[in-house]
Amino acid sequence: MEKIVINGGVPLKGKVSISGSKNSALPILASTALFPGKYRFTNVPDIQDVRTMLELLKILGSEYTFKNNKVEITSIKLNKDEAPYDLVKTMRASVLIWGALLTRFNKAKISFPGGCAIGDRPVDQHLEGFESIGYKTTINSGYLQSYAASAIGGSFSFKIKSVTGTENLILASIMGDKRTTLLNCSLEPEVDDLIKFLNSLGACIKRIKEKIIITPVSKLKKQTKSYKIIPDRIEAGTFMYLACLPKNELTISNIDISALKDVIMTIKQLGAKIKQTTTSIKITAPSKIKPLRVETNPYPHFPTDLQAQLMAVLILGKGASRIKENVFPNRFIHVAELRKLGAQIELQGNLAKIQGIKSIAGAKMQASDLRASAGLVLGALSAAGQSEIFRIYHLDRGYEGIDNKLRAIGAKICRTKE
Repeated sequence: MEKIVINGGVPLKGKVSISGSKNSALPILASTALFPGKYRFTNVPDIQDVRTMLELLKILGSEYTFKNNKVEITSIKLNKDEAPYDLVKTMRASVLIWGALLTRFNKAKISFPGGCAIGDRPVDQHLEGFESIGYKTTINSGYLQSYAASAIGGSFSFKIKSVTGTENLILASIMGDKRTTLLNCSLEPEVDDLIKFLNSLGACIKRIKEKIIITPVSKLKKQTKSYKIIPDRIEAGTFMYLACLPKNELTISNIDISALKDVIMTIKQLGAKIKQTTTSIKITAPSKIKPLRVETNPYPHFPTDLQAQLMAVLILGKGASRIKENVFPNRFIHVAELRKLGAQIELQGNLAKIQGIKSIAGAKMQASDLRASAGLVLGALSAAGQSEIFRIYHLDRGYEGIDNKLRAIGAKICRTKE
């Protein structure tokens, strides 16, 4: 097991290039199981979650190469309809193979998905959606076994917005028997990237705001050129908040400004100075961090995946801040770890009350999930003295070479064995 050691309090300056989107790459890679073919992708982040998805596809019978952020997948020999427990337990996004296998084989056997401890994320929306468009599911020994019980197609309205639910229903209906209409769908750019990729192969998927209409096709076309994965807006947001910490100044490139409007608004409210283009942003930290009141909500509102990182900034704010978590019920596990740095944070249910202080000091901390680990890194970078962060495998699930990127802008950070 590895840990990260950080000597904080050092001003960070320079340029950071953002990697491809984890939450876009995973459903797009899963979609290669839909139809036999050869697929090529660029700007794929070299992170553990991507490698887990590729290994899952390999177990199912696909072949792949992955080098220099380029992936080539051949799914012609994919011949298995079961996603095993050992892989699915490590990453919730493995559930995305479910819809793809249903289209490929009209049946699928999926272990209940795992991931990280940020609250209950059930698959009930997936199950109800599948049933609405013609699939039946039974639960046996920890596995979900689904099969086509009637003509595939129909209508389904999500009770709450679900990114993976929306993506799975798209994958399960793309080559159905009749048109499928999905309502109250997630608006995330990553969903749109999946739709764009599938349409490039001849799928017929149309979005009208929160409604998605899938007109089934009998087959997909041969891919004629590599598909480029969109930039990771959560990694971008993480470095944007890092730039807001005292004495920092960063230029962050390879981003999509249009997907970060709510984040940029909070950065302005913190008092930071910004200069932006459509693909980059320069942020100069404020002399005094202003307090904020923020609520997490589904896109296009403030993302729950950046809540911990923003909190790591607000603990050094001048005054009282509030963060209300509306997406996941247990996503304040990192609060106890930030308190070890000296942060003054009070929890009342899904509300965090943060009283800003002038400085914090290094400590030993333990990551509980992917985004919490990023928040702890930001806290350690602004804390005086040395910090140690354990269980960093969470961090490696979603951030490509983050310690290398941090060293390049002046951070004193290294990996060592525990």
